[in-house]
Amino acid sequence: MSANLPELPEDPLAEELDSFVRARRLAERYRELDRSPEFPAPEFRAMGQHGWLGLDRSREDGGRGLPLARAGRLLYRLAYRAGTTFAKLSLQPGFASVLGEHGSKELVETYYRRLVRGEVLVGNHLTEPEAGSDLRALATTAEPTATGYLLTGTKSEAAFALDAAWAIVYARVPSGGAKGELTAFLVSQELRGVQRELVPDLGEHWMRRGRVRYDRVAVDSSFRIGEEGAALGYVLPELDRERALLATIYLGVARASWEEVVARVDQRRVFGRPLAEHEAVGFALVEDWAELEATRLYAERTLERMDRRERVDQDAALAKTMATRVALRTIDHAIQFSGGAGYSQELIHEQRWRDVRSGPIAHGSTELLLRTAARRIWRSPSA
Repeated sequence: MSANLPELPEDPLAEELDSFVRARRLAERYRELDRSPEFPAPEFRAMGQHGWLGLDRSREDGGRGLPLARAGRLLYRLAYRAGTTFAKLSLQPGFASVLGEHGSKELVETYYRRLVRGEVLVGNHLTEPEAGSDLRALATTAEPTATGYLLTGTKSEAAFALDAAWAIVYARVPSGGAKGELTAFLVSQELRGVQRELVPDLGEHWMRRGRVRYDRVAVDSSFRIGEEGAALGYVLPELDRERALLATIYLGVARASWEEVVARVDQRRVFGRPLAEHEAVGFALVEDWAELEATRLYAERTLERMDRRERVDQDAALAKTMATRVALRTIDHAIQFSGGAGYSQELIHEQRWRDVRSGPIAHGSTELLLRTAARRIWRSPSA
């Protein structure tokens, strides 16, 4: 037998991206960063210098200015070539788009555009220990002062908890016309009262996630992002974009495992014939391919609709939900059909599975996203 593998989705920047991945050894670095976790600062700078950070961000801000659908195709390819690490790093300006789209001119120029150039790392502190995906349950407060605010609260599961120089922090102003609504701030992580703690994770070790406590941290009013009490309206569109783009990343890395195990079962012989000829294996891999492609096309259509400025919150929710489910099952099959070696760290599948496993939790849990998608069918308030 000889496997006939489908081509990757085409894009005019595909060859340039592949050359960058090879030149910077990103596939090898993906493996190294799992074993020796650190923020990949040299690669971050190089990605900014060569235009691989913020693919969909405007040229004025230093991005490529690509439509979201093209950005998704390139993120899919980057994840396929080099794992989730650098695809997610490419998306970091998108994770901080609230700053780029609603920050003052000074904040955008001094911090956001430097992020897109790979010169400064800006984190995003939204989730809290008792809130999870319920943004309306966030409890961090911003008490007004004569010159700004005092931030108090704890943020959890914060990516780059030890490495980000600045972070977008979401808090509630307990007084004024916007009482109880979220406000966003750009906060230096070196300020008095900021306490950072590493909490080791199952996967994505390079992100060095952790817990950040704010104990009456003084933030000048000039570092408020947008209007007081308006941050929920700012972050929801960001989350929709993130979910659809993350779907392409999870599918890209799963596609890599799928191809590798297809080649393996084509060569490995069991009971006198190639493993691929055993229906329990071959049929499962055929179904994986069909679901990978169907979900990729669904995510791409969702991104195309975003480019047309259509409302797609339910579709983005389903794209991420389906992508994580399909990707994890596909990678699990790669582990299973590789035998004992698949379970070992000798092969890359176990790392990919651990890294993708954050997908059903981060940026909106699967349960929350299904609830969001259900509103498309059942429009009652309880849906």
